[in-house]
Amino acid sequence: MAPRIDGFDVPEKIDTLQKTSTQGQTNQVEKEEKIDLPIRWRNVAIFVFLHMGALCGLYLSFYSKIQTLIFSYFLYICGALGITAGAHRLWSHRTYKAKLPLRILLGVFQTLALQNSIYEWSRDHRVHHKHAETNADPHNANRGFFFSHMGWLLMKKHPDVIQKGSRIPLGDLLADPVVAFQKKYYRTLAILTCFVLPTVIPVFLWNESWTNAYFVPAILRYIVTLHFTWFVNSFAHMWGMRPYDKKINPAENLFVSMGAIGEGFHNYHHTFPMDYSTSEHGSVYFNFTKFFIDFMALIGQAYDRNKVSPEQILARRKRTGDLSVQSGQGYDAEHEHDY
Repeated sequence: MAPRIDGFDVPEKIDTLQKTSTQGQTNQVEKEEKIDLPIRWRNVAIFVFLHMGALCGLYLSFYSKIQTLIFSYFLYICGALGITAGAHRLWSHRTYKAKLPLRILLGVFQTLALQNSIYEWSRDHRVHHKHAETNADPHNANRGFFFSHMGWLLMKKHPDVIQKGSRIPLGDLLADPVVAFQKKYYRTLAILTCFVLPTVIPVFLWNESWTNAYFVPAILRYIVTLHFTWFVNSFAHMWGMRPYDKKINPAENLFVSMGAIGEGFHNYHHTFPMDYSTSEHGSVYFNFTKFFIDFMALIGQAYDRNKVSPEQILARRKRTGDLSVQSGQGYDAEHEHDY
């Protein structure tokens, strides 16, 4: 998913979480109405200035202190975990459970990523899974690379996104006090964590210049985080192998997994969205998010991790997948200890 500068209201009275499953992929056969979506020029201007700032940050990174560069990478990993382990695997799909301290930590990390609140992010992602590659998909990959990557943020949403998104159960999200608190104070918290603190900390802790501190760990880090999140919507929905379900667009894309700390195994994820690891490979195979969740389980903060069995994976591959493509079946059992 990605930041939504404009949102839509969804009824909050629905209290039952609708299970996300690959049945939503069948919606690809729905009749799609071709309409022109008006451009949101305010959003265009915002992203133009942000990307110009990121280019400045890229230049200034060559003149920044090593502490600033390390700090920027640390913030990138934290923000990425807020999306992958938090908004995606915990709150959108409920693939595992987390105790309050971990939920607070992931809430802070997700706010740092500035991709809209947990509530809005999860809402959009549930709509995406239920209506993948249709007009109701917020970033429908059938509309082309640019649209699925970031163009969907630069124009008004298709009416189907609003209509069908309003039917997605979301009551479980607001039942979490972490989600409810962040939603209520999101704008203030997002500005503070994404821009203010990343700028102030380098200046006062290791005497970095204000210019370097603002453009490198704040702006450049933010834009890099956005693009690797967007790559999941674009690259991983267009290019790669499809060993689990060859009839859907999402694919196994190692490049995306490397940058998005484990989110590029997308054919697997759309086939088995209930699996907390989003892959049958182990943590050492470009899936740092799985390692993070497993470590949190080791220290008692994460529990009830859902995992699809090798037998289920093989049965599904025989039914809908491409058996000529080598998968990682059995990788976890052979190479990793499941805490």
